[in-house]
Amino acid sequence: MNLAVLGSGGREHAICYKLKQSSKIKKLFCIPGNAGTQKIAKNIKADISNFDKLYQVIKKNKIELVIVGPEQPLVDGIVDYLNKKKVRVFGPDKYASQLEGSKAFMKNLCRKHNIPTANFGIFDNFDDASEFIKKNGAPIVVKADGLAAGKGVSICTSMEEALKNTKEILDGKFKSSRRVVLEEFIEGEEISYFAIVDKNSYHFFGSAQDHKRVGENDTGPNTGGMGAYSPSTILTKELENKIKQKIIQPTLKAMKDLGHPYRGFLYAGLMINKDEPYLIEYNIRMGDPECQVIMMRLKTDLLEIIDSIINNKLNNIKIKWSKKNSITIVLCAKGYPLNYLKNSEIKNLSKIKLDDSNQIFHAGTYSKNNKIYSNGGRVLNITSCSESLVKARNNSLSNINKINWKDGFFRKDIGWKAIKNS
Repeated sequence: MNLAVLGSGGREHAICYKLKQSSKIKKLFCIPGNAGTQKIAKNIKADISNFDKLYQVIKKNKIELVIVGPEQPLVDGIVDYLNKKKVRVFGPDKYASQLEGSKAFMKNLCRKHNIPTANFGIFDNFDDASEFIKKNGAPIVVKADGLAAGKGVSICTSMEEALKNTKEILDGKFKSSRRVVLEEFIEGEEISYFAIVDKNSYHFFGSAQDHKRVGENDTGPNTGGMGAYSPSTILTKELENKIKQKIIQPTLKAMKDLGHPYRGFLYAGLMINKDEPYLIEYNIRMGDPECQVIMMRLKTDLLEIIDSIINNKLNNIKIKWSKKNSITIVLCAKGYPLNYLKNSEIKNLSKIKLDDSNQIFHAGTYSKNNKIYSNGGRVLNITSCSESLVKARNNSLSNINKINWKDGFFRKDIGWKAIKNS
């Protein structure tokens, strides 16, 4: 089978890494890919937002199955487009993609179906929004309604900050939407809970914890993710049952009732407060960098899982996991998450031995004249598996120390809470 993964980040490299282990794949393509994917797949430079041109690439290379990595093409309706062209594609349709594409859609769904989430208001007018902020006080969470590349959410500790961020969103800071969602701040522990879904059923697809803040001890501005570990140390059987019954199942039933049954990866970002789960956000694809740690622990053939979902036979598959702990540390370009350095050479990557326990998943990289250069904010994911989380982290840090890249930085404390409490 000829198969293509769409995207160019660490998530897509990790998906390619796992797919490459399947004996059923004849040719693996990554569109457009990066310097890491080109070692295990054939990269094709193409604009994945231009569906017509993408379809020409799919036809020319006799690609039989397309796996969509990032959220933007899903929100833009790539699944609907390829379905019409009779191309097998993995991911939710445009309507179901609103679970991530519109925070207002997701929050209204929660309200209608009694899915536990923070109290909220949705506004497209500054006077009404400021009244809500003054009434509720700080801390308060300010969210852009549409996609904002992981930068549309701010936890504001003062009303002045909340009013400023709200005005920026309503004035069009993010192209996707001039609407703002304001919600109460819930204290607690965050957890990323993943499911894999077909039209009739779903399976748990791993848990992880992500570190969003740029600085050590979870300080500084939010980023797309500075690192993650799996499994989450706070996920108990009792908590998982609550997540399934109160959040996942009502959501999937609601989407089915709306005539758009969900299909694909579903990622619930949750806050756990007094052993009760609250839905913070849905993502309609694997997380990044959570995908990297989950793929290292997955033992079942990923292609078999995806194939069973496209054929609505997920119930026939049993998904197996390694008992090991997995961690990834994101190596970023100096200046990230603001203006960061680009086109900087990264040396000594070949000094790291890659195997089942150690991988480097590329994100913002490209290759030129057999040299690797940076071209993104989050550049490399240094990922390790071991019996304990502290061992896995030590292995990742040891591998980072072998890399020669003067323009990079990273957090040394990924997994700090779990390691402290172990």
